[in-house]
Amino acid sequence: MKKPPPSPRTATPGRATNHQNPSSKDNSRSNTSFSNSTNHQRKTPSAFSSIKAAFSRLFACTGSPAPDAGQLREIPSISVANSVGSSTGFKYRRDSGGSEKAAGGLAGKAEFSFEEIYKATGNFAPGNIIGEGGFGVVYKGKLKDGSLMAVKRVKKDMYDRHLSKEFRNEILTLSQIEHLNLVRFFGYVEHGDERIILVEYVANGTLREHLDGIHEKELEIAERLDIAIDVAHAVTYLHLYTDPPIIHRDIKASNILITDKLRAKVADFGFARIAVEDPEATHISTQVKGTAGYLDPEYLKTYQLTDRSDVYSFGVLLVELMTGRQPIELKKTIKERVTTQWAMQKLKQGEVVLAMDPRLRRSPASLLVVEKVLKLARQCLAPSRPSRPSMKNCAEVLWRIRKDFGEKCLPGDASPSIYSANVFEGDARKNRHDYFGMEDSDSYRYRSA
Repeated sequence: MKKPPPSPRTATPGRATNHQNPSSKDNSRSNTSFSNSTNHQRKTPSAFSSIKAAFSRLFACTGSPAPDAGQLREIPSISVANSVGSSTGFKYRRDSGGSEKAAGGLAGKAEFSFEEIYKATGNFAPGNIIGEGGFGVVYKGKLKDGSLMAVKRVKKDMYDRHLSKEFRNEILTLSQIEHLNLVRFFGYVEHGDERIILVEYVANGTLREHLDGIHEKELEIAERLDIAIDVAHAVTYLHLYTDPPIIHRDIKASNILITDKLRAKVADFGFARIAVEDPEATHISTQVKGTAGYLDPEYLKTYQLTDRSDVYSFGVLLVELMTGRQPIELKKTIKERVTTQWAMQKLKQGEVVLAMDPRLRRSPASLLVVEKVLKLARQCLAPSRPSRPSMKNCAEVLWRIRKDFGEKCLPGDASPSIYSANVFEGDARKNRHDYFGMEDSDSYRYRSA
């Protein structure tokens, strides 16, 4: 009797490749896994392909009928490493009431549901609103154990296919990144027509609020340099150390959150765009999105997005930091209405002191900083993209400006924080490494400053 032919083996799905940020372990990338086994006999798909496939499964429920009552529907887990190296895993399930629960480790909590999020925000009370992003309102949430988080809720009256795509885009982006100068992603909850993202709560407001004088503590020149370096680190990480690269598309002062130590965290990835995987591709063609005053003129003309589009927006941000003004000042005269044009004109005329934020202390050292930063901003704002520096170059230039300021500033000019450049007393090499993520060769390790 002939033996029946062996049944063909079914290949097991591949696992997303783990990539480590070449910085220190404190700033390592999150490892994202979407399967339990790997077929080592077959080529492992790219990390981006696995992520796309996983999120296609994750969001398939938005257009499908809800499962039967009592049926648990498991969705792939997302592991997000926190800033001290441990990992927080989230698994999303729909319970018998049709509500997604986010299981994970926010402040030791095993699991929370939409109802708990509802209570944590005081039934989404207006008094708990802390901001408004590109497509949703952000609330402060407090769990039973006292843990705080920011709860981003998609506006119901705006929810459509377009916003569904934006929502998926933000989830996809947040799940891939982990950097001390980027807001941490805790999880996602879906309940009926509710779409909610849970992220790190940063208590000290936005950079725009600080520049407008809303907060009691005014930012001195050293602190503004630290913030610029933090943002440059974060965006450099997105451009160079995510796979594939990520273009933020909406870098602006109201998207920069300030910590209690006056450090910066870049937020709001609603407009972020995953760059193409083709290494020979030079740009992405896409619908123009962003904020007036920050948009790359070439992007507006050609609809072609590159990492230099973020560099342009960063140049606008640098001008804001030095002048204190918003990108567009409608109450100013026509000559002063566009802040970047006005500031560049003052730089050209040698009148930097007139462009300097009046809240900043005047001194030869601080004036020199403003001049150097505006010159860097001028490069970032170059009409031709090839003429603009990379974000890594921007970070390196800012670091040198910060270091020089620490050596030349008068007492009282520099920030008293341990991050200030005047820490170079004693072991300068150790301080550069510990506080700014710099090696002795002046090349970045890209841990947070």
